[in-house]
Amino acid sequence: MQHGSRIELFALPGIPDVHEGDDLGMLIAAAIKRLGETLRDGDILVVAHKVISKSEGRVVRLGEMTPGTRACGIAALLGKDPRKVQAILDESEEIVRVARTKTAGAIIARHRHGWVSANAGVDESNVGQEDAILLLPLDPDESARQLADAIEGWCGVRPGIVVTDTFGRAWRRGLLNVAIGLCGIPAIVDLIGTEDAYGRRLAVTQQALADEIAAASGLLMLKSARRPVVLVRGIEWHPAAAVSARDYVRPVQEDLFR
Repeated sequence: MQHGSRIELFALPGIPDVHEGDDLGMLIAAAIKRLGETLRDGDILVVAHKVISKSEGRVVRLGEMTPGTRACGIAALLGKDPRKVQAILDESEEIVRVARTKTAGAIIARHRHGWVSANAGVDESNVGQEDAILLLPLDPDESARQLADAIEGWCGVRPGIVVTDTFGRAWRRGLLNVAIGLCGIPAIVDLIGTEDAYGRRLAVTQQALADEIAAASGLLMLKSARRPVVLVRGIEWHPAAAVSARDYVRPVQEDLFR
């Protein structure tokens, strides 16, 4: 895959608060028009999962949660709301680690989709409702495909879609956006067998293309800015039908830290 020497990123303006049942494709198409742009072949839309989760009704009222014994025990250890802990348990395939930290207790969980992250993606920020939490989409890849269909219907061009969430990193401090759902954009570009700039044959290099795009979008998706969608232009990519962000999940048998 060849890349040019310039890419452009545009935060789409004026996307309103999203509620269950809203036509997110229409809202994004209107924002592109508001920006004074038209969607082009090869454009990629990076979408914060929160607006997708809201449109899909993945908001949960804490008052409707009944924590079980395990949730109450973890909550007491960490000083967390047991109702939120119950939601984390419900979303998780495995609790990898529970630990006290300097700022707050940490629950590292393996989400049902395979990702290992804090709190299984259960979040309270930018929900827009009191006493409520937001869960990840049930199937982020399918959400991405449906959004691409909707935007193609409104704009006449089918974009690549990268659905993002914010993850911490095991070996480095700080957070960044990563891809949790994809349409068209390959998760990984395999460069094994190609040559580097000096003619050396690459033996292990696999580019995490969708994650790189997601991370770049975070420069414009500020937590306080209400800019959940970023248009990325100038990346050369080839649409693929069978793509999934789950390609990033390292098989458990390859996990060197278990």
